[in-house]
Amino acid sequence: MGKGRNRLAREKSPYLLQHADNPVDWYPWGDEAFAAARRCGKPVFLSIGYSTCHWCHVMARESFEDPKTASLINGAFIPVKVDREERPDIDRVYMTVCQMMTGSGGWPLTIIMTPEKEPFFAATYIPKQSRFGQTGLEDLIPKIRRMWEERREELVQSAARFGDLLRRESAPARGEMPGEELVRSAYEDLRMRFDRQYGGFGGAPKFPTPHHLTFLLRYWKRSHQQHALAMVEKTLLEMRLGGIYDHVGFGFHRYSTDERWLLPHFEKMLYDQALLAIAYLEAFQATGSRIYGKTAEEIFTFVLRELQSPEGGFYSAQDADSEGKEGKFYFWTVDEISRALGGEEAGFISSLFDVQPGGNFREGMDGRKTGANILHLSKSPEQIADEAGAGTDVIEMRIASALNALYEFRSKRVHPGTDNKILTDWNGLMIAALARGAGVLNRPDCLAAAEKAADFLLEKLMTGDGRLLHRYRDGEAAVTGILDDYAFLIWGLLELYESSFEVRRLERALELTGTVIRHFWDGADGGFFLTADDAETLILRKKEFFDGALPSGNSVSMLNLLRLSRMTGDPEHEAMAVRIGRAFSGEIESMPSGFTQFISAIDFLLGPSYEIVVAGRIEDRETREMLNTLHRRFVPNKVILLRPDEPVNPPITRIAEFTGDLAALEGKPTAYICSNHTCREPATDIRRMLELLA
Repeated sequence: MGKGRNRLAREKSPYLLQHADNPVDWYPWGDEAFAAARRCGKPVFLSIGYSTCHWCHVMARESFEDPKTASLINGAFIPVKVDREERPDIDRVYMTVCQMMTGSGGWPLTIIMTPEKEPFFAATYIPKQSRFGQTGLEDLIPKIRRMWEERREELVQSAARFGDLLRRESAPARGEMPGEELVRSAYEDLRMRFDRQYGGFGGAPKFPTPHHLTFLLRYWKRSHQQHALAMVEKTLLEMRLGGIYDHVGFGFHRYSTDERWLLPHFEKMLYDQALLAIAYLEAFQATGSRIYGKTAEEIFTFVLRELQSPEGGFYSAQDADSEGKEGKFYFWTVDEISRALGGEEAGFISSLFDVQPGGNFREGMDGRKTGANILHLSKSPEQIADEAGAGTDVIEMRIASALNALYEFRSKRVHPGTDNKILTDWNGLMIAALARGAGVLNRPDCLAAAEKAADFLLEKLMTGDGRLLHRYRDGEAAVTGILDDYAFLIWGLLELYESSFEVRRLERALELTGTVIRHFWDGADGGFFLTADDAETLILRKKEFFDGALPSGNSVSMLNLLRLSRMTGDPEHEAMAVRIGRAFSGEIESMPSGFTQFISAIDFLLGPSYEIVVAGRIEDRETREMLNTLHRRFVPNKVILLRPDEPVNPPITRIAEFTGDLAALEGKPTAYICSNHTCREPATDIRRMLELLA
């Protein structure tokens, strides 16, 4: 540890390392910190954030890098830093605390607690100095220090009572297994919140929330309610045209600070790319509209170009800031467009992307224009082509050529930082997206990338006894895996099997399912805990089931279990999925639109769902054509198995015994389709197969 560096210098997390030179005497989360708090008789100042968080950077520059403020913190507290992406178990417990204490949450998250980890104060961003009615750290810290010195027993007792309340309030309400009425209620909730002008749900700030959209596609498929599809299309199109999308380098920013999708919060998260790619792929399947398939392809271009590590895993995120300013890397002036493109093309692109001499957005308290522009479109390439009287292909090629020139120009700027830690759960989502994309878009490179990432995780982030670790960076795998690591990786492996039909992927998914049941399942009340039975003990062992920025581990696990039940013919997996549904139904009924991934699993359970076995040789063109047709169609509640046409029973028959007697008829690839415990006659041509699915 170099001179002037604190204990965080020994850590691997990029976020913790960002604070290693702070004058704050930070501890990483661990026994050493809490032992010091007990020994010194001080409360703990817990600060939680992540490396690409803009307001985390602001609080660091204002306060944690300031010697005077650092001295106040060091004198009053034992300060502890946590990377919320590296330790989501800690973050989710104390975010729940913040939401209960203050009614809101976010990052940076600030918690002050006893040496026994019981909280008595919570806040998000705190300015250095008091302003606009908000108490700053310079005033807050002396007040809390006096309270601790003069009324310590009262604070300790109050914190203990709050801990008891937290544990009581966090227990989910059980009920009966939800039915079709809950599915309809979730749709109605979203319909009422839908922004008809700009798409999305609610006002600013506006988040993509892809599982809202994939749920609505399922509701459209079930009910034939065209407005459900219209909401999906409006939202996906407006996001794709808006400033939340990086038109030059591709990929989506975190969220829009305005209702129009114009001004984003500029960080790019791996999980957003994965979930949005799936939403665009499903919209492409459902509608055939090129722009959705093209958007998914561009997301994959960004991820494979900028977030894939040489070893195969995917990095977590790109920062919002560069050169100390949020979004600087992504802004354009009229002069820069002219220098990058020259005359006619500069005018063409400036007109299309609303590039203005004074800038196309306002920022700051006074709403001033800065001369900076965020590229965004008001029309799709098809609409532009129609108005120009040109072919869509011609217009798309012209736009793509200009944007490529802008990409080369922009590449010379100082790039935002990349958080190069590799997280098992987010990688599982990206594997799922790439594997799905490989089938829908016929992209072997996407399949190869998903295979490489899966092999990396299973080699580097799995212990000898079959347990997952959560984080990998700089050659080190560490941090005990949480439910999301298992659930999301199992999802990825299931998608990978249905794209490659390598049985080892399905075998590993089943092994991980057995592990998660042994160590995370609540045998008394049903559902999965966020942490394993042998993980670190926190003040609360949470069960996550709310589908927020990420779908919950329980939502994904419920759907995983249903898919595995259909793939293997094992009814125990379905019975466990039903218990998950009952475990949380009381909470879900109060706000269905907050649980759209969960309700997508309920939609699968309600049916109709399809088990499709294709018997044939995967090397044969006719077999591949049949499988590719299934991949291109939007039939969300299905599983696909390949039963190779071999004289000796292939490995899939060990896992799915019911495939043992299924064979290719008359030497042709044959589709066997079952639904609602009833099997149809075999189909040896694609047209008949699609009729049976319809």
